[in-house]
Amino acid sequence: MPSNASMSGNRPPRMPKFNMSWIYLVIIITLGVIFFTDNDQSIGQSAVRRASYSNFKAYVDRGYAKSVVVNKQESKLRMYVRSENVRDLFHQGKQQTGDAPYVEVFYGSVDQVEAFLEAERAKGKFKGELVYEDPSRNGILDFLISLAPWILFIFIWFFLMNRFSGGGGGGIGGIFSVGRSKAQMIDKGNSLGITFKDVAGQAGAKQEVQEIVDFLKQPQKYTELGGKIPKGALLVGPPGTGKTLLAKAVAGEAGVPFFSMSGSDFVEMFVGVGASRVRDTFAQAKAKAPSIIFIDEIDAIGRARSKNPGYGGNDERENTLNALLTEMDGFGTNSGVIIMAATNRVDMLDKALLRAGRFDREIHVDLPDLTERKEIFQVHLRPIKVDENLDIDLLARQTPGFSGADIANVCNEAALIAARHNSKLVTKQDFLDAVDRIIGGLEKKTKVMTNDEKRAVALHEAGHATCSWFCQYANPLVKVSIVPRGRALGAAWYLPEERQLTTKDQLLDEMCSLLGGRAAEELFTGHISTGAMNDLERSTKMAQSMIAIYGMSDILPNICYYDNNDYNFTKPYSEETAKVIDSEVLKMVNEQYARAKTLLEEHREGHNQLADLLMQREVIFAEDVERIFGKRPWTSRAEEIIEANGNESVNENDNQNENENKQA
Repeated sequence: MPSNASMSGNRPPRMPKFNMSWIYLVIIITLGVIFFTDNDQSIGQSAVRRASYSNFKAYVDRGYAKSVVVNKQESKLRMYVRSENVRDLFHQGKQQTGDAPYVEVFYGSVDQVEAFLEAERAKGKFKGELVYEDPSRNGILDFLISLAPWILFIFIWFFLMNRFSGGGGGGIGGIFSVGRSKAQMIDKGNSLGITFKDVAGQAGAKQEVQEIVDFLKQPQKYTELGGKIPKGALLVGPPGTGKTLLAKAVAGEAGVPFFSMSGSDFVEMFVGVGASRVRDTFAQAKAKAPSIIFIDEIDAIGRARSKNPGYGGNDERENTLNALLTEMDGFGTNSGVIIMAATNRVDMLDKALLRAGRFDREIHVDLPDLTERKEIFQVHLRPIKVDENLDIDLLARQTPGFSGADIANVCNEAALIAARHNSKLVTKQDFLDAVDRIIGGLEKKTKVMTNDEKRAVALHEAGHATCSWFCQYANPLVKVSIVPRGRALGAAWYLPEERQLTTKDQLLDEMCSLLGGRAAEELFTGHISTGAMNDLERSTKMAQSMIAIYGMSDILPNICYYDNNDYNFTKPYSEETAKVIDSEVLKMVNEQYARAKTLLEEHREGHNQLADLLMQREVIFAEDVERIFGKRPWTSRAEEIIEANGNESVNENDNQNENENKQA
C-alpha cells in the first residue's frame, strides 16, 4: 500500500484559488506604504520646527547642528539637532521630541549654504555631514500619490460590486447577480424548533394554516375529490399577534422547502431589480416544489397602484408588484408552490393582489381574547420560575387588548423586576408591576411637584374614581395612583369588560368617567389645568365616533359617514352636516361633563376623603373606594376577580409603600 507521502507526491501541486480579497489586500498595503513611509522613518516620529535662514545660521553658529540634509528640488533643508542641545532649541526633553528632531528651513542658493557650512566647519562650529537628498524617490512618491484617488475609487467600486452580489465572491461579475433572490431557504423547517404547540390561542387561524400543511403532506386526499390546493394565504392582523410565528410553525410542521423573505428585500436602487428578484424567487420555489414562499410585510411592495401612472416616482415598486401578480397567477403555472404573506395594513394592498386565485384565503389573526391570553401566558411562563399561587386568570384579565408580543414582554419584565429585588421566584406582584410599567411607563418618584400640583392631581384622579364608581356601565376600578409614570402625573387602572357589542349607555358612562377628572378640578379648585388633555381627546373621539359612525345621534340617527378609502381627500358629507356633527359632539360631551359635576356634587365628602387618602398613601385600591362609598350596586365577573384577589394585593402594596416611605 503506498504511503501518504508517495500519494501526495503524485498529485499535481494545488494552486491557490484567485479571490478578490487579494486585490483588496494589495491596495491596502500600497496605500499604507504611500501614506505612512518616507525616506527617514524617524521623521514621522520626531519633532519639527520651522525657522528662517538667518535663524538657521545662528543655530549652526551656536553648535546645535548635528547634520544637514539638502533637498535641491524643493529648496529646503533639514538641520538635525544634537541631543545635548535639544532642550535649548525645543524646550522639551528627548521623550517628547523623539530620536531625531530637526529644523526645517527654506534657502535661496545651494552655493551660499555650502559656503556658510564650510566657514562654520573651519571655525569648529559644525562637525557634521552635509547630505544631498535624492529627488528621484520623491518624484515616484508624488506620482503614486497622484494615483491614490484613482486607486481609492477602484477599491470602492470593487467593494460595491461585491456588496451588490450578496457578499459572495463577486468582483466585476457581481453586478450581474444583483437581481438574484435574497430569500432565506429552509430545507427542513424542524431546524427552527417551532411547531403549532408553540402558538397559543388563535384557534381559528391555526386551523386554517394547519389545512395548508395537510395539503402539502396529503395532496391526494383533496385532489381525488376534484379540489385544488389553495395558491395563497394572507395573514392579517395588528402588530404582535403572531403572524410571523404562525409562518414559522408552518415551516416547522410542513417538512417542505420554505423560502422566507421580507417585502423590503425586493426594493433596490436599480431599476428592474425588484421584478427580477420576484422571478428568481419563484423559479427557485418551482425547482423545489412542493414548497412555501413566505413574504413578511408584503405591504412594502403590494400597495395599491396609483391611478395616475405618470405622477410620482413609484414606477419601480409598481413594476415589482406587476411581476408578483404575474408569478402568483399569470399565464404560467405554479403547481406545488404556496404563497403565504403577512401584513397589518391590508387596507393599503392592491385589489388585484387580494383576489381569489392569488390569495385564496385571508386569515385574520386578531388580538387574543381572555381565554387565548391565558393560553399565551401559559406558553411564556414555561421558562420562568413563578410562584405556585400565581393566578393566571387574573393576569389574563389584567391585560385586555394585549397582543402575544405584549404578553411575552410582560413575562420578561416581571422576571427582571423579581431579579432586581433579589427574589427567588416571580410573584403576582411582580407581574402586576410589569403590567403597570408597560401601560403607564416607568415610575418617576423623583419628579418634583409642588403641594398644589400634587393636590390637583389627587383631586383629578379621585374624580375619575368617584364617577366610575357610580356609573353602571363604567369599567370596574382596580386602583388609583398619583405616582408619576412616563408623561402622566397620575393614573387610574380599570379592569374592562370584554364586550363584542357596546351600547350607547355604556359609551356614555365611559365618557362620564373620563370627564370626571376635569370636573373635579373645576369644582374643588376653582380652575382647570392642562392635565386633562388625554381625557378630553379620548372623550371627543368617542363622541365623534358615536355620532358620525355609529349613528347614535338624535339629530342624525342611523347614519354612518365612515369611509375606508384613504385616498379620498373629500369628506363624505356637506359643510352643513359637518356643522351639525360638530354641534352634536359638543352637546354630547357637555352633557356628560355636567353629569360628572352632578355626581361629584352629590358625593363631595367621599371624593374629598379619596383625595386625602391619595395624598397620604399615593396609591389606593378598589377596597378603599368601597370603604368610603359602600359596595357598588352593579357587580360583574371582573369585579368578582378584583374582590377575590384584592385583599392580598392591598396588603402587599401597603407593606411596599411603608418600606418606600421609610427609605425616603
